[in-house]
Amino acid sequence: MKKKYLECGKIVSTHGIRGEIKVQHWCDSPEYLCAFKALYTDKGEKKLTVERARPHKNMVILKLSGVDGIDEAVTLRGQILYIDREDAPRDDAFFLQDLLGLDVRDADTDFLYGKVSDVMQTGANDVYEITDENGIKRLIPAIPDVVADMDMEKGLMRIRPLRGLFDDAH
Repeated sequence: MKKKYLECGKIVSTHGIRGEIKVQHWCDSPEYLCAFKALYTDKGEKKLTVERARPHKNMVILKLSGVDGIDEAVTLRGQILYIDREDAPRDDAFFLQDLLGLDVRDADTDFLYGKVSDVMQTGANDVYEITDENGIKRLIPAIPDVVADMDMEKGLMRIRPLRGLFDDAH
């Protein structure tokens, strides 16, 4: 099941004395986060209206409606920000958060390896952490030679592990 609200960053500090906040973005780029006019806290429960946003040294500086001074901005520090999925169309692509919790099965034998528990962005390609029912974690590269297909609606990823990758799994 796809989440309605997606984590997009964390408020790390204030910026200046006029209520601006500095956000560590978890998006593809700071500019992507700057495009949103509404953000949310409390896992989507509380809506925040963005008056203005700009990239600043690989961070994002936000001015939110109703936050007009440093005292109000300080109270937001440490909060996780969310975007509404409906505000963020991605064509046929998916969000990394959509991968978390997918069942991972062998494309040929249907063996259940576990669930996707983390996604690491390494630069060359992403790496998916798979955790089995015993808590054992394994890593797989997110490359076409390994990931055969994904069905987000069914919550399923099918893989063909490279030789030696999962030799102890079954």
